Amino acid sequence: MNALETTDEDRDILPTAGWNQPVREPSLPEAFRSVQVPKNAKFWRRMLSFVGPGYLVAVGYMDPGNWATDITGGSVYAYALLSVILLSNFIAIYLQALAAKLGIVAGRDLAQACRDAYSRPVAIGLWLSAEIGIVACDIAEVIGAAIALNLLFHIPLVVGVILTGADVLIVLALQGKGFRYVEALIMTLIGTMMVIFGLELAYAHPNWNAALHGFLPTPQIIRDPAMLYIALGILGATVMPHNLYLHSSIIQTRRFGRSYEELKDTIRAAYTDSTIALMLALFVNCAILILAAATFFRTGHHEVGDIEGAYKLLTPLLGAALATPLFAIGLLASGQNSTITGTMAGQVILEGFTHLKIAPWLRRMISRLIAIVPCVFVTALAGPGGTGKLLIFSQVVLSLQLSFAVIPLVQFTSDRLKMGPFVNRLPVKALGWTLAVTIALLNIYLVFATFFPHLVPGAA
Repeated sequence: MNALETTDEDRDILPTAGWNQPVREPSLPEAFRSVQVPKNAKFWRRMLSFVGPGYLVAVGYMDPGNWATDITGGSVYAYALLSVILLSNFIAIYLQALAAKLGIVAGRDLAQACRDAYSRPVAIGLWLSAEIGIVACDIAEVIGAAIALNLLFHIPLVVGVILTGADVLIVLALQGKGFRYVEALIMTLIGTMMVIFGLELAYAHPNWNAALHGFLPTPQIIRDPAMLYIALGILGATVMPHNLYLHSSIIQTRRFGRSYEELKDTIRAAYTDSTIALMLALFVNCAILILAAATFFRTGHHEVGDIEGAYKLLTPLLGAALATPLFAIGLLASGQNSTITGTMAGQVILEGFTHLKIAPWLRRMISRLIAIVPCVFVTALAGPGGTGKLLIFSQVVLSLQLSFAVIPLVQFTSDRLKMGPFVNRLPVKALGWTLAVTIALLNIYLVFATFFPHLVPGAA
């Protein structure tokens, strides 16, 4: 039986019971239930109508923050940390399945659920935490896109940061035509990244036997403190909190029925969509690490730990003139993709926690400016070195916020009164709480090692 399904004796429990108040207004109201789901059609025809939200979510799992950690892991430890990427991806698949189920069954996104279920002080604290997290996420995406523009067109970083604000206009223009256009753009950019890294791997000629062995966990990851530190960085950059808010909202762009069978069918379709999309994200992340291992580790360039350093060395080491520009184009696609979905996640969080009634363009502009302003100041005052430090700092902030999204998500989907017959079964619930506690402990270690590296062996 699928972990998200239930048994016959539970079917008399209403799935929307147990919430303190009805949903006043959906998040992303301009797109809410705007995509028609055909009734009485074959499964694959219905499945096609759900293809899209998973790809918007998958963007966060191949963003510039992932690039930085994957490049470091591959250049320092060759293929050994591929197992960490694989494990992180499975965790992501599980958590996104819960987020989609919450949105489908409860009819509210994670931000709305927190506002409804918790006391006002707790809800305000979670909102502020989520806003800090979304700004940190946006900062990483803005910096990545700005670096790509600088590498490709020699546009100054400050100007590149400002140009990333254009994603607000892009999203508004596409959403005016229909949410499917936003999804089509995102899927096109993901496809571009996959083609680019397929070509990069062809240029690099990696050791595929060693790469396959890298997917098997090794005790060295635990025994070597420095290796463990990088592994935790990969986990922190992969499992992104804003994706949980985003997925629980955008799954509601589909106009599905509310009967038990229709909800079960919708959950299955959403799970399939996000799983396939996240497996594509797994390919991109693995390709980046394999490229770094085959190019930098193999040639003794173990000091490559940032995106710009990797860019400068690719063509000299691979001997392929296209390797460098392709890398930058892939980074631009990643950064622009991530800024678009990050802006949408910011809107979901703002609307879900506050119920602010402001125009969509203004909501998006506020979210984008909050991220762009600190990036402009840092790039203007500190240059490329400062942006690199800001990128690292943003990942630390994200790691702090993650548990504040995972714990409520597991709690809500494990509550029978709130989820009815779609409540997490015991094995799913046990796995959820185990992951929530483990992620919290690992992220505490990450933050501690970042701010007090002299007290953590191998982290300095």
